[in-house]
Amino acid sequence: MAFKNVGTFDLGKTASRSAAQGGNAAVFNMDAAGIASGGAFLNSELEKRDMLVRTPLTSFTYGRDLPIRVGGGWAEFISAMQVGYGISGGSGDGIVHSGGANGIPMVQADFSKGTYKAHMIAAGTRVMWIDMQRGNMTGRNIDSLLREGLRMTYDKHMDENAYVGFLRYGTTGLVNNPDVVVMDASSNEETTPKTNWKSKTPDQILADVNDAILSGWEKAEYDLDAIPNHIIMPYEQYNYIATKKVTDQAEKTILTFLLENNVAKHNGSDLFIGATVWCKGAGDDGVDRMVVYCNKERYIAMDELAPLTRAMTSPNTENFCYDTAYAGNVSEVEVFYDQTLTYMDGI
Repeated sequence: MAFKNVGTFDLGKTASRSAAQGGNAAVFNMDAAGIASGGAFLNSELEKRDMLVRTPLTSFTYGRDLPIRVGGGWAEFISAMQVGYGISGGSGDGIVHSGGANGIPMVQADFSKGTYKAHMIAAGTRVMWIDMQRGNMTGRNIDSLLREGLRMTYDKHMDENAYVGFLRYGTTGLVNNPDVVVMDASSNEETTPKTNWKSKTPDQILADVNDAILSGWEKAEYDLDAIPNHIIMPYEQYNYIATKKVTDQAEKTILTFLLENNVAKHNGSDLFIGATVWCKGAGDDGVDRMVVYCNKERYIAMDELAPLTRAMTSPNTENFCYDTAYAGNVSEVEVFYDQTLTYMDGI
């Protein structure tokens, strides 16, 4: 029994060899005609499905670099009470008392309230009814994929809100607060000719870090609780100090050297040094910026008043789909003690 139309692929010589042998086998080409005759179905049956759905590459660091306080509802503002104390004659010899005195100085309190803006977030997803039915066949939930995309959008919003705020709404963040003192990395007398860390010795880099820590701590009147304990910088500088050895013969990197010898550590505070994309070009005239501050809720925070929540879902018969609305309410970055932050540009 002879077989015909066996569907072999034409590799260039099949047709001529069949003709030379006088065979009747038809040559099957993977062209439009071949696809129409079932080649596409065969190809689909033999393909290996990769079940991993690859999402966009991105990163978020806002949760690492400042406290996030959850709760509060749909408020429009965050308020924080502050108090300043005073006494006649001061707290030095002004409170010394004697038996013949006819009065004592009285402590006075000056109360004030700071307010911080909050803004509502709203976004939605739309799932076509047909896509839901097809998802039952493919095993992939389109609604779940859209929720992941919505969450990524929310996290990107929170990241921008945390570090730079939104110019359109008059808010700022960790790296661009106008009330924070800005230092120049080249202001140190020992490093004046060299303006960036790749041109400096490990001791000079340590001097920059300690200068920034001491600047913030001094403005806080050396309060032991307010010692700066958190430093963020661009990835370029961070990866340099994380991989560059102190000397060619040493095993320690500059990062290890900084963590072991900084002034904060020697005063009882564990220093964190990390990287974020938002410090790149954040300084004056577009230079790279290092941010040194005390990462505690008493000094800085951001409120997630109403975390991103599924608010409502409804069928949309006109567009043959299901629409879901999500909403949230978050605040701008709240800097309660701006003197505890210090910027160093030109690292």
